[in-house]
Amino acid sequence: MQTLPNINTHFSDWYNEIVAQAELADHGPVRGTMVIRPYGYAIWELIQRYLDERIKLTGHENTAFPLLIPESFLKREASHVEGFAPEVAVVTHAGGKKLDEPLVVRPTSETVIHYMFAKWLHSWRDLPLKINQWANVVRWEMRSRPFLRTTEFFWQEGHTAHATLQEAEEEVMLMLNEYVRLAQEILAIPVVTGAKSESERFPGAQKTMTFEALMPDGKALQMGTSHLLSQSFAHAFDMTFQDKEGATQYPHLTSWGVTTRLIGALIMTHGDNKGLVLPPRVAPIQVVIIPIFKKNFDNSLILHQAEAIRAELAHLGIRVQVDADESKTPGAKFYKWELKGVPMRIEIGPRDLEQGIAMVSDRLGLEKVAYDAKNISNCIILKLEQLQQEMFARAELKFHKQWHKAAKLAQFGPQLEAANGLYQTGWCRSPECENKLKEYKAMTRCLLEEKSFDTCFNCDNPSVSDVLVAKSY
Repeated sequence: MQTLPNINTHFSDWYNEIVAQAELADHGPVRGTMVIRPYGYAIWELIQRYLDERIKLTGHENTAFPLLIPESFLKREASHVEGFAPEVAVVTHAGGKKLDEPLVVRPTSETVIHYMFAKWLHSWRDLPLKINQWANVVRWEMRSRPFLRTTEFFWQEGHTAHATLQEAEEEVMLMLNEYVRLAQEILAIPVVTGAKSESERFPGAQKTMTFEALMPDGKALQMGTSHLLSQSFAHAFDMTFQDKEGATQYPHLTSWGVTTRLIGALIMTHGDNKGLVLPPRVAPIQVVIIPIFKKNFDNSLILHQAEAIRAELAHLGIRVQVDADESKTPGAKFYKWELKGVPMRIEIGPRDLEQGIAMVSDRLGLEKVAYDAKNISNCIILKLEQLQQEMFARAELKFHKQWHKAAKLAQFGPQLEAANGLYQTGWCRSPECENKLKEYKAMTRCLLEEKSFDTCFNCDNPSVSDVLVAKSY
């Protein structure tokens, strides 16, 4: 058993070891890429299953677009190409010869999707056009870390076209709220929402809404974004439609997405020195049953009871597994499943069998209780829900403990640089003041609607609104 680095003193090393030892992912042969292993991908599938259902229920349809995009497409929207140029991978040769036009490996799909929207869209009757795709993208990262920032990653990206600006703005907020629901109700991660500053917007967007989490080490993590692209891309791709009065109009566009970065957020938000701690709603295995074998005892009776409980739980929709590996000690099995973050463990030994009970413990370490084996299912269902709520409550408490309010960068900057944390402060919205944050290795995370400070954190000009400031992953 390999000991994990201490989460409090070696957070980065702890994270990397968790990814490896819990068998979530491994490094790919190309720099910056990762191979998501079955256990890690099972977590992604549960996230995907939930979100895919919500995307469809809100009126969107799934589709698939090409991986390769003509380089000229990317160049049609000036700020878009400028924003992505350093991260783009380009194919120049194929089929044994040089291509007439280089092809871009998609860093995102706005341009190719808008090219198709322009072909499909003719009348107001074709609107709203609402699609989503589950795909991989490539952004050439200089510094990578599994799940958090990799050269290639998996995501969903939604794209819509609307007749009016109001409809597009409602779409942006609709999907942002769906993401918040995913983060807080499924992943048990508290988040804050707001608009990105002009310098932090998605390239080519009129407005970018974000939902941000704060990790235990005090650094902020952008969990996902929802963009109001409005009409700039529509103009770039000559995308028009005939409105009800017969006039030619440009549609208002949006795009929104979340990535496998969510798994990185899960690891950091809930993990401890024993390994992963997974919220029940996104745990590939919610309950593990461990038979405790003894010499000179008919262990088949223990296995029979374990299998009976497994079947009963599985029938109720609980993801459950029996670890009947006789080559490993119970202690080794406990270590393994704690490392993998399984929310609940059931132990059954000879004495338990005789008494008609099973010993149940949870990953948060709240309690270890003897349950009546005949009525265990209802108790497990209730306990899983309690664990889900407790995990969110614990994460929310940590989140607010690291949220500070401070008026001036000169005072809070050194503390932020030394100890991290999230700082709410006032801002005049000038880029010059925003750039001052870099001196403390920090940046704006999102704008808030409230106004608690009269002046900017850097200068003495009036504050337009509050802003959240932190270091970033």
